[in-house]
Amino acid sequence: MKIGVIGTGAMGSGMAANLIKAGHDVTVWDRTSGKTVKLVAQGATRAETPADAFGGDAVITMLANDEAVRAVIVDGGVLGHARNTIHVISSTISVAFAQELEDIHRKHDVPYVAAPVLGRPDLAESGALNALAAGQEGAVARVTPLLHAFAKQVWPVGPRPHQANAIKLACNFVLAAAIEAMAEASVLAERHGVAPAALIDILTGSLFASPAYKTYGPAVVGRKFEPAGFPLPYGLKDIRQAMAAAENAGAPMPFAAVVHDNLVDAMAHGDGQKDWSAFAAVAWRRAGLH
Repeated sequence: MKIGVIGTGAMGSGMAANLIKAGHDVTVWDRTSGKTVKLVAQGATRAETPADAFGGDAVITMLANDEAVRAVIVDGGVLGHARNTIHVISSTISVAFAQELEDIHRKHDVPYVAAPVLGRPDLAESGALNALAAGQEGAVARVTPLLHAFAKQVWPVGPRPHQANAIKLACNFVLAAAIEAMAEASVLAERHGVAPAALIDILTGSLFASPAYKTYGPAVVGRKFEPAGFPLPYGLKDIRQAMAAAENAGAPMPFAAVVHDNLVDAMAHGDGQKDWSAFAAVAWRRAGLH
């Protein structure tokens, strides 16, 4: 299939590379042209404009946030260049903006599938992400083989694209809650003379033997927050979006406010360049443990 990829940063580059490996004809575009060099060397074609990435069977957009997607896709007028092209947006965006995009795609008669992914850049490179897919059933079915090029599993979640964005924000909230829980529990253990690493070993070997705890647990107790696999400002953005979606839907999320304030605390203490798990350090700081 002829596929466009818009946004070849830490996540998009791995996704595009796996599409190339799967034998697809891939055209790539990024606002920073240097980010496409390696992909071109692997066989991709570099688009001069984002509109040049449209016109094939599908386009996958993996830009950083609402503002980037709006600037490139909406303000850039690229949907007018689609020719029977399915637009897949894998960016983590707000539910409100996803609903707006549903209307915009409908007006341009462009099929729209939301397919945000669960996982970090290493999983994008290895093709082991999880993809959440929502949209018209036929459109989702057509792009599912593409998603399998970089996702070990594709999870259909509903007929309207914004439903996938709601689920992605919910998942990121749960991850943040897990980080906060591990941080607070580790402080409790340390205050009682037990090594936090021992607590994490117990948790990941018994009650919470899951990828989230096994990935973030050692980072939390080892204070290993660099390099940033998922930058802290992105995490703050996602929690804000989850809270906004919850408020708009009448779904109280009181613990999200705790996570939000701790992320702001971490930003205020200069951790904005670190991984989002760096907000775990707030618990140690409040307990007088540094």
